[in-house]
Amino acid sequence: MNDHQPVGSSASDRIDISDNTQAIRHVDAVVAQGPYSADWDSLVTYTPPRWYQDAKFGIFLHWGVYSVPAFKNEWYSRYMYRQGSPEFSHHVQTYGPQAEFGYKDFIPQFTMKDFDPDAWAALFRRAGAQYVVPVAEHHDGFAMYDTDRSRWKASAMGPKRDVFGGLRT
Repeated sequence: MNDHQPVGSSASDRIDISDNTQAIRHVDAVVAQGPYSADWDSLVTYTPPRWYQDAKFGIFLHWGVYSVPAFKNEWYSRYMYRQGSPEFSHHVQTYGPQAEFGYKDFIPQFTMKDFDPDAWAALFRRAGAQYVVPVAEHHDGFAMYDTDRSRWKASAMGPKRDVFGGLRT
């Protein structure tokens, strides 16, 4: 089976899964006040900044809890629960049944102990990158930055640091 310890195995390490409905309503209200709506007629009016149009090379970072199982891609958190998918089978064979070891149980293992944002920034500069865009929160909902909007964030669990805030050099 596996040596992985599921989250919530003792009272001190249980993850709060209380309702976020009020926070989501607040986010929806802020989005509704924005200059764009979720339709093509609205979005086609956007003009990218000149620096972006002139840039020849940029880097997009996809890194998160899904890097722990490191199987397939960043959609692991979704497909690991879909019976019949390669991710589902891999998860059961490697970590055990999803009911005993779910996606949230990877978070404590996502420590990023060797992450050095200064070294990354220097590497990106040497490579000639004109911009770096970290995917600071992927569809799994785990924020790689410090936020008051969610308890599922790297600043409070896993690495316990504002990961992408450290790249602002």
